[in-house]
Amino acid sequence: MMKRLFRLSVAAAALAFGASLAAQNVPEIAYDANADLLKLPESIHMGEAAGVATNSKGHVFVYTRTGAAHATLGTSRTFYKAGSRLFEFDQTGKFIREIGVGVYGFNSAQGVRVDPQDNIWVVDQGSTQVIKFDPDGRIALVLSRKPEAIAVRAGAPGAGRGPAPEGRGGAADGRGVGAPPPPGGAPAAAPAGGGRGPAGPAGAGIPGDNFNRTAGVAWDAQGNIYVADGQGNGIGNARVAKFDKDAHFIKSWGQRGSEPGQFNSLRGIAIDANGLIYVADAGNKRIQVFDGDGAVKAQITGVGIPAAICITPGAHQYMYVSNSNDSESLDNGEIYKMELDGKIVGKFGHAGRVPREFNMVNAIDCRSENELFVGELASWRVQKLTLHPAK
Repeated sequence: MMKRLFRLSVAAAALAFGASLAAQNVPEIAYDANADLLKLPESIHMGEAAGVATNSKGHVFVYTRTGAAHATLGTSRTFYKAGSRLFEFDQTGKFIREIGVGVYGFNSAQGVRVDPQDNIWVVDQGSTQVIKFDPDGRIALVLSRKPEAIAVRAGAPGAGRGPAPEGRGGAADGRGVGAPPPPGGAPAAAPAGGGRGPAGPAGAGIPGDNFNRTAGVAWDAQGNIYVADGQGNGIGNARVAKFDKDAHFIKSWGQRGSEPGQFNSLRGIAIDANGLIYVADAGNKRIQVFDGDGAVKAQITGVGIPAAICITPGAHQYMYVSNSNDSESLDNGEIYKMELDGKIVGKFGHAGRVPREFNMVNAIDCRSENELFVGELASWRVQKLTLHPAK
């Protein structure tokens, strides 16, 4: 284990101190793509495919930003729900069911993961929540509380009465008190310190599950839960929060910044078989590696702006990382296959709108090393990829 950690640190340091992609002579990986595998009923349409995951049977789950968000105006609150939907397909792409119709925490989809027991975990950045469903689709666990107590529009009944909601509202994000939430119901950003209680370092949050724009969830072999908390760039939380298998808070680490152990817009999280935690720190253009106590072990750079991140199972694990294009360009868009020590094995794809191209990849499922599912925001689709690595 220590020998592998040393290799990881050395390889990551080499990348961090200027080893370019060209210097690594990255080979292209041949691949096929199927953009039409998943078949929805005629009355249902795919929205922004923010999350995709598979279970032990090969069933595919997609958490997508679709449907119309509903808002109900109270005396001093606006209640939002139904901005996103969770679909299940069998291994052939046949639609099976929709899970969680009308669930309170479905606002703005960020991701979906399936754990080793086939429980389905939804990550919603709009409601700031992580919701666990059992394999039958029943809610088994909820982390964080949805920040509904926002100031309503000026002149509405009750507008202006009462305090700002738990440190999440107000004018901290520049929208001002009384402004509506952003599209999809995403909450206003937390001020420095993350919300209730004494203010700590910017982005550190406060102990517990007071999330702000949740980015991802992962588990170690003991069942401990790790939440990447803080997709915001320059505002809100910027930390990893750790809970035991029963969701009791253990600790959190991180704050806003660019030093080791600090974050600027977390985008994803994954854990390897040895319990090392890999966090896509997009704002700092790196992947940071930690042990289970939050100690920094390495950083990996040289893959652009990492967004979706996934680690394969099996004796020899690989990591897939997307350098996703943004909403204003079709630059980049490639996906990298890497050793866990940071060495790039190969890359494939580029940004674009047609099948075999990628448009804002937000999720990768890599339960099988050479058979991937990729969820895209801007092209409203999930593609099944079959890789053909060189022998």
